[in-house]
Amino acid sequence: MSLWNRAQQLPPDALRQVQNVYSEQFPMEVRHYLAGWIEDKMQQWNEIDPENIAHSQYAHTLVAQLIQEIENKALSYGSNEDLFLVRMRLQEAADSFKARYLNTNPLGLVSIVRECLKIELNLVQQHENMLGVGSTPSLVMEPCAEIVSELEILKRRTQETQDELRQLEQEQESFALQYHDCAKITAHLSHIQSQEKTAQNREMETNLRRRKETCEQQLAQKVSGLLQRRMDLAEKHKGTIDRLNSLQQRILDEELINWKREQQMAGNGKPFNTNKLDQIQEWCEALAEIIWLNRHQIKECERHQTKIPITPPGGVDMLPTLNSHITRLLSSLVTSTFIIEKQPPQVMKTNTRFTATVRLLVGGKLNVNMTPPQVRVSIISEAQANALLKNDQMNRGEQSGEILNNTGTMEYHQSSRQLSVSFRNMQLRKIKRAEKKGTESVMDEKFSLLFQSQFSVGGGELVFQVWTLSLPVVVIVHGNQEPHAWATVSWDNAFAEQGRIPFTVPEKVPWPHVADMLDAKFKSATGRGLTEDNLKFLAGKAFRSPQVQDYNNMLLSWSQFCKEPLSERNFTFWEWFFAVMKVTREHLRQPWNDGSILGFIGRRQAEDKLKSSKSGTFLLRFSDSELGGVTIAWMYEDTAKSCDQRDVFMLQPFTSKAFAIRPLADVIADLTYLLYLYPNIPKEQAFGKYYTPMGGEPPSNGYVKPHLITHVPGWSGASSLESYPNTPQPMYPMHDGGMADPPSVGSNAADGVPPDQKPSLDSPLFDAANVLSDFPMPYNDNDYLDLENLPDPEHLPDFNIDFLQTNFMNPMNPR
Repeated sequence: MSLWNRAQQLPPDALRQVQNVYSEQFPMEVRHYLAGWIEDKMQQWNEIDPENIAHSQYAHTLVAQLIQEIENKALSYGSNEDLFLVRMRLQEAADSFKARYLNTNPLGLVSIVRECLKIELNLVQQHENMLGVGSTPSLVMEPCAEIVSELEILKRRTQETQDELRQLEQEQESFALQYHDCAKITAHLSHIQSQEKTAQNREMETNLRRRKETCEQQLAQKVSGLLQRRMDLAEKHKGTIDRLNSLQQRILDEELINWKREQQMAGNGKPFNTNKLDQIQEWCEALAEIIWLNRHQIKECERHQTKIPITPPGGVDMLPTLNSHITRLLSSLVTSTFIIEKQPPQVMKTNTRFTATVRLLVGGKLNVNMTPPQVRVSIISEAQANALLKNDQMNRGEQSGEILNNTGTMEYHQSSRQLSVSFRNMQLRKIKRAEKKGTESVMDEKFSLLFQSQFSVGGGELVFQVWTLSLPVVVIVHGNQEPHAWATVSWDNAFAEQGRIPFTVPEKVPWPHVADMLDAKFKSATGRGLTEDNLKFLAGKAFRSPQVQDYNNMLLSWSQFCKEPLSERNFTFWEWFFAVMKVTREHLRQPWNDGSILGFIGRRQAEDKLKSSKSGTFLLRFSDSELGGVTIAWMYEDTAKSCDQRDVFMLQPFTSKAFAIRPLADVIADLTYLLYLYPNIPKEQAFGKYYTPMGGEPPSNGYVKPHLITHVPGWSGASSLESYPNTPQPMYPMHDGGMADPPSVGSNAADGVPPDQKPSLDSPLFDAANVLSDFPMPYNDNDYLDLENLPDPEHLPDFNIDFLQTNFMNPMNPR
C-alpha cells in the first residue's frame, strides 16, 4: 500500500495534521493526484540536499519533471466536466512552481516536498506502531513492498487453484466411477429386456429403470458440477494470469528497465546500486515459479478435460487460450531476464583485452543449469542492430568484426544462486566500418556487442533462443581518438530515450540536461562535482556566449558540444572539458576536492578577483588556450615604486607533462612570492599537506640525488634570496605592461623550450634571470614569457654563474 493510501486511513486528528502540512506552496491536490509519481521518485527526493548549492541542477531537473507531470495530469482531465476544478487547481500549481521555483529556487521546492513527506511518514508510522502494524522503514522501499505484497497474493491464489484442481480431480474420479456404475445398470437393463417377460423379470426391469434414472440424474448433477468447477477454475486462472501479466510488466518494464537505465547512466558517472539486480532476480524467480506452477495446473486441466470431454452447450473452451497466454508470459520473462550484468567498455580499442558478464536471472529457478547453455559474442553495427530488433534474429555469420575468446559456458553459483558467464579475455581483432557521410568520423560510429544463447526448460518441452545487446560501443585504434569517442558515448548515455531506434539520439538537448551530465562525469572522475558558478562558466564556453545570464532555456547542439571549435581555438568544447577532467583526475584530485582550485573561471574574472586582494594572493584556473593547462594567477604589489604599482601576473599553463615532473603543491612551494590562496588562506594551510618530503636517508649507491625546483626566469618576487641564497640575483625589471592586459610570465619548465634549444646545466641560460635591466623581458603573442628569445648572454656584462642551484639543489642542504 502506498504511503498516501496509508495516510488517508489515519484517524481524524492525525489526518488533520497531514492536511495542515500541505499549503499553497505544495497543494494537497498535487500530492493526491500525483501520489504514485511522487513516491516513485522518492529516491531522487532523498538524494538531493537542499543545503548543497551543487545539487541545484539535479533539483531543477526533478522540479521540471514534476511540473510536466502536473500539466499532463491536468490535460488528462480536460474532457471531464466533473474534474474541472481539479484541472484548474493543478494548472495553478504548475504555474506557481514555474514562477516561484523552477529557474530561481528549485532547491526550495525540493526542501518543501521532502519536509511534507517526512512529516506524513512520521504520522503514518506513529499510528501504525500504536496498532502494532509493521511498516516499511524507508520511503524508498515502498515500491518494493508493493511488489512483494503482490507476489504473496499470487502465491496464495496459486495454492488455492492447486487445491481446487485437486478437488476437481477427485470429483472427476467420482464421476467416472458413477458413470461406470450407471453403464453397468444400463447393460443389465438391456439384458433383462431381452429376456422372457416373466413377473420376476418385469419387477427387475422396473427396479433397474428406477436405478438408471436416479443414476442419470446424479450423473447430470455431477456433470453440471464438473462443468461449473472447470469454468470457475479457468476464470480464476485467467484472473491470476492477468495479475501476473500486470506484475511482470511492472518488474520488467519498470524495475529492470530502470536498472538498465541506471547502468547506462553509470557510464557517465552517476551513482549505481549494483545490489538492486539481486532484488530484481528474487522477484523474477518468484514470478517464474508462479508462472510455471499455473502453467502446469492449466495443462492438468486440459488433461482432465481430455479424459472426460464434456463441454457446456455453446460454451468456449478457455484452456487453450490460457495455456498460450501463460506460455507467452514465461517466454517473455526468460528472454527479458537474459541481461548484461557487467557491460563491456564503451570506448573499445582494438587488440586490447576487455571483459563482460552475462546473467540469466531465472536460470536457477528453471533448472537451466542442468544443461549449461553456451553464450556467443559478436560485434554488430547500428544498421545490423536495427535489423535485429525488427526481425528478432540475425543472419548466421553476420557481424562487423572479429572477437577472440568470444564463447563461454554459463555456470551456476550455488552461494549466490546466479547463473552467469564472465568473459575475461575477449579482444577485438578487426572492425568493419560503414561509409561516412559529411562531417562524420569513425568516433561518431556506434557498434554493439550481441550476446546470444539457446537452452531448453521442462525437459526439452520449451526451447528458448535468447539475445541481448550491450550499450553502444565506439571502436578506436589509437589513444588520440579517445576524447571524441567519449563525447559520442557520453551524449548517448545521457540522452538516449527508452524504446529508441538504435542508436538515435537528439541533435539538441536543454542545457540543464547537459550540465547534469558534465557534473556527473566530473564528480565521478575527480571526486567532487561542479558548482552553479562552474556550470555557468561551462555554459558560456559551450554556447560561445559568456555574457548570457540564464542558460536554462537554451538548447545545446551536438555540433556545439564536440564538433565546432571554440572561438579563436583549434579545439572543441568537449576536448577542452575532457582535458581539464583528465588533468584534474590524474594530478589535481586532492586539492580540487579540498576546494583549493577555483578552476572554472575566466581570465578577466580572475584578474578582477585578485585586484582587490593583497600582494601575494594567488588562484589556480584552467587555461582557456591550452588543453589540460592549469595556470597560476597572482597579485603583486611593487612597493619599491612611488605609486605602489599593483599588477596581476599569470604563469604559462602547466600541463600533465609538467606535473609528472613536479607536482602542483611543490610548484607552489617553490614560488615563494605566492603567499595566500584566494581569498586569504595561507598557502601552507592549503597545500602544505601535499608537499613532497625533503631530505631523508642518503642514497646507498654513492650518488647525490638532485631535486628539481620550479623557478620563473626574470622574476625576483619578494623573497627569492631566502629560497636560493647562493643563486645570483635576477636583474630584470618588473614587466611594465598596461593594466588593460595584465602580463603573464612563463615557468622554467622542461617543456618551455624546444629540445634543440634547451640549455644544458652548464649554460648560463639555465638561470635566465641574470641579465641587466637594459634588456627587458621578451613576451610572446600569448602574453607569456618567450624563453626562446631571451637576450644572448654574450652581449650581457660578466656575472658570476659558478653556483647553479636554480633547478637542482643538493637534498642534503635544508631548504
